[in-house]
Amino acid sequence: MPEKLLEELLPYTRMRNPSRAVLTEKCLEQGAKLTHRGALAVWTGERTGRSPEDRFLVKRPVSGEHIWWSKSNRPAQPEQQAKVKARIMDYFKEKDLYRSDVWVGADTRFGRPVTVVTERASHGLFANLIFRTPPEAPKNQTANRITVLAAPGLKMDPGITDLHSDAGVLIDLDNLSVLIFGTSYAGEVKKAVFSVMNYLMPMEGVLPMHCSANVGSKGDVALFFGLSGTGKTSLSADPNRHLLGDDEHGWSEAGVFNFEGGCYAKLIDLEEESEPEIWKALKFGSLLENVVLDEETRIPDFHNQAITENTRGTYPLDHNPLMLESGVAGHPKVIFFLVADAFGVMPPIARLTKEQAMFYFITGYTAKLAGTEVGTREPQATFSGCFAEPFLPLHPQTYAEMLKNKIDLHQTSCFLVNTGWIAGPYGVGKRIPIKYTRAMVNAAMQGQLDAVESWTDPVFGLSVPLRCPGVPDHLLIPENAWEDREDYHGKRLELAMRFTQHMTGYSGVSRETLQAGPGM
Repeated sequence: MPEKLLEELLPYTRMRNPSRAVLTEKCLEQGAKLTHRGALAVWTGERTGRSPEDRFLVKRPVSGEHIWWSKSNRPAQPEQQAKVKARIMDYFKEKDLYRSDVWVGADTRFGRPVTVVTERASHGLFANLIFRTPPEAPKNQTANRITVLAAPGLKMDPGITDLHSDAGVLIDLDNLSVLIFGTSYAGEVKKAVFSVMNYLMPMEGVLPMHCSANVGSKGDVALFFGLSGTGKTSLSADPNRHLLGDDEHGWSEAGVFNFEGGCYAKLIDLEEESEPEIWKALKFGSLLENVVLDEETRIPDFHNQAITENTRGTYPLDHNPLMLESGVAGHPKVIFFLVADAFGVMPPIARLTKEQAMFYFITGYTAKLAGTEVGTREPQATFSGCFAEPFLPLHPQTYAEMLKNKIDLHQTSCFLVNTGWIAGPYGVGKRIPIKYTRAMVNAAMQGQLDAVESWTDPVFGLSVPLRCPGVPDHLLIPENAWEDREDYHGKRLELAMRFTQHMTGYSGVSRETLQAGPGM
């Protein structure tokens, strides 16, 4: 089906693989603006984040037997997909289209060609920036192609489609096709392709991961798992290490490889001093989403949330001089699970046993930050299996078992890192300064926490170091930073109960993993 669709759209394709410069010009014609440093600024209108309730997987005989049908994986019938496809095709015949032939997967043994067709030049530019340049001789170029038709300007009556609203994302895993309509948020394109890879890769022995990754001078690889806004992009952009990627990777028998060719960074409160690599990358050839600009100077106001808290910046990896061009590295030496704890009770850093690593990977705890998803205005405690539940077609246990086996095989160290609040919950405490988080992460990567005296949390059972270079001792034990310690104890028990309640809904999790969670 995908190849036939592309053939039908050829007469309406205005440009095929135009350069970034040409796409930038076309974006300006469609209402975008240039910032003072040459980055392109666009606005997505009503939808400034993903729409989880508008994402569907097409229920077909082959993939349908393997899909984990859940609140994240809502089924759409083939008849519904056919209606949406027909409407998009009719709509496209009235438009001038942009086609981008790109690639996902730096290790070409497992990579796939991706074709994005859209009416919006900014979506064409986004695809050009976020995905990789196709290799010269990709394998099975046609058979493995993932096709994305993105029609952001097309709204559909849910009474006709029988879907949730006038926007939607329909992913067909059997035919490797994606239909997007009614939303201009570019992240839907990226995450739809990630969802397809999360289905395909386990069948080839590759663990797909929602994580960032970087590499030290000795080839030591570090992975940073976490949901949006927890610091994956910021912490992996380290001036002393090479960047592999900021969001999506695969772990094969040979090592880790980046799926993408660009970064999709969250920009709220971005400052040059604390995140210089990201700041410098936002120049000509990059794309800003929903950032407020000064009308006269065109200087972005990264602290302004008037449009959304979920402001975004897309830039190619080569905008970071420390990028690892190949996108391929060895096996991880250390893994960090990043949580943004809205309760303010999780320690800034803790060493995990193998069983604890599996527990926190499966639970994927963090705070869902405002604006990342439509309808979210205040941070909320949330759990997302494998830190990627909205994009996992298979049960989280499938990915967790793969991770366990790889940790065992390669003796990888694991740490829990709280990038959220200390000295109180959200609204009372404060966000942990990124400079301290960087110091803790660097100490863990260099083995400086291995022999340090530790304190064991009596509820969560986490082993917390009592000292860390560059970090005040009193910040390492959460209780010490609270004015009201009884309040702290209450919040800690409340969060522990949430973990326990959440895990009662998971089946097939080993007894050892469950026992590694908080005790009441």
